Amino acid sequence: MSKLLIAAAAAASLTLGLSFVSSPVVAKDEPKETTKKCPKGKKCLKDEANDSEIYHSGYWLARTGQYAAAIDMLNKSAVKDERVLTYIGFATRKLGDHDNAMGFYTRALAMNPNYTVARAYMGEAFIAKGELAKAKEQLAEIGIRCGVTCAEYNELKVELAKVGG
Repeated sequence: MSKLLIAAAAAASLTLGLSFVSSPVVAKDEPKETTKKCPKGKKCLKDEANDSEIYHSGYWLARTGQYAAAIDMLNKSAVKDERVLTYIGFATRKLGDHDNAMGFYTRALAMNPNYTVARAYMGEAFIAKGELAKAKEQLAEIGIRCGVTCAEYNELKVELAKVGG
């Protein structure tokens, strides 16, 4: 629950132009200096904490309808993992650019074919494009990967039902 509150506070503070800084997590036996100075080209705890904050802020911006701001925030992440790519795709799709959104979902699924959130959003993009057979393919893939009772399966199933699919 505290991560959720931190992410919401980060998104709100960024939206309002406030400064939001948190300390990186440091193991008990690790010297704090390693979080401040990183060898060139190396990823340090501070960078990972920043990427996590960027992702969570971008996620909440996207989920609250601030799509352009979400894209800007998520593009700041040094790590373009399946979560970041999926939410860039989500925000891009919500702005009406379904074709470019597909590229982000495809990249996310190339990294992790089991990431059902990307599959569900890809299915929604297919629905928006009128490609119901492809949306149903994603629904079937979600069913294989997480079952017919998982949230992603049910959400895509509802969206398909809305269009008679």
